[in-house]
Amino acid sequence: MAGQYPWTPLVGKLLDNRGPWSCSLIASLLFPLALGSFSHRVQAMLDTSHEPPQSVYLLIFLFGVAGFATVFSYLSSLFSATKTFPEYPGIAAGTVTTLFGLSPLFLSSLASGFFTNPVDNSLDIVGFLGALAILTGIVHLIGAFNFRTESLIPATVSHTRDDEVDETAPLIQSTSTDTFQDSSLLLIRDLRFWILFLLLAVLLGPCEMIIANVGSVVLSLPSGSNSSGSSASASLQVKILAISNTVTRLFVGPLADLVSPVSSSTRRHYISRVVFLLVPAIVLTLTFLWMGIVVHSQADLWALSVGTGIAYGATFTILPSIMSAVWGTRHAARNFGFIVYAPLTGTVIFSYLYALVSKRHTPVGGFCQGFSCWQATFWICMGLQVVAICWSLMLWRGWKGLL
Repeated sequence: MAGQYPWTPLVGKLLDNRGPWSCSLIASLLFPLALGSFSHRVQAMLDTSHEPPQSVYLLIFLFGVAGFATVFSYLSSLFSATKTFPEYPGIAAGTVTTLFGLSPLFLSSLASGFFTNPVDNSLDIVGFLGALAILTGIVHLIGAFNFRTESLIPATVSHTRDDEVDETAPLIQSTSTDTFQDSSLLLIRDLRFWILFLLLAVLLGPCEMIIANVGSVVLSLPSGSNSSGSSASASLQVKILAISNTVTRLFVGPLADLVSPVSSSTRRHYISRVVFLLVPAIVLTLTFLWMGIVVHSQADLWALSVGTGIAYGATFTILPSIMSAVWGTRHAARNFGFIVYAPLTGTVIFSYLYALVSKRHTPVGGFCQGFSCWQATFWICMGLQVVAICWSLMLWRGWKGLL
């Protein structure tokens, strides 16, 4: 997190000014530097038994550089897609974020297939990191040459569907959204930006908390009659969450473009894109209610994984297009960089909440068992989802005509 979230607005500003290709080029330099140096340092630590303790801090720093490179990689691919296909931002964002989420699966398969010793199943970490350094460098260098794309729709156009020109309209029209949003200060002075910020913190914070702690939730519950063990149950919940997240991203993107086309499109508009923030809040409300009154064993946790995957995937898929529609496309990446502080804030708050509740019910020297480990956390989360529903309705009304 320290290598990613704090620098996202600066990376976004660079992307807005120079284009996605510049961020891909920087990623092609940072990834080989971080991963290659990490590989070299690990090899040096394996070759000697007297490695100085400062080496650990160097590895932490290199890990942070890799996180920094990830920001350049993610934003360059995301906004290259949305700028290339401006009339289909949902499909563009959904596809990119899906591939981004599936990349660990691909790299894990690469590691197990080519860098794992078949005798003792040990990973050749030095060789794997070296291969990643080369692979990421080449891929992002290719991206730097291919991400020089221009939007098919002028980036300075941002208007509502009610902006008709007739004989009663003033000769001097009001300036577009993009013109007013040149300053970051103007963005953070917008009350609706902070409503959206709080909404995302409440939506995505619990999701991140669940993703990080689903294993401990599983272990706190008794096994079902047909359970194959706690480890297998935890693995199953992770798979369910990942599948629901991936399927939701692939489904919500095209659906949003179909029922809520961008303002410049001639296709019929059916409903505001804010509905794709409202629905996740409703889904999480029902999910946390399920956790409070239905769950009695590990077999009942499927709803938690499905609900979390749906809410997480839908929110992140629709967010870039909402930011661009409301605050314009000229500074879309920078604005997106500011708004991702919301899930960071929510993650920290809800993770600490989960940890405090769990610790309070954990016996000395033991593990937390039973509903008390997390029940209060989920009741609090459910109450906040009701508030999130109200915030979604406020934004729906406030952004009428924009989305």
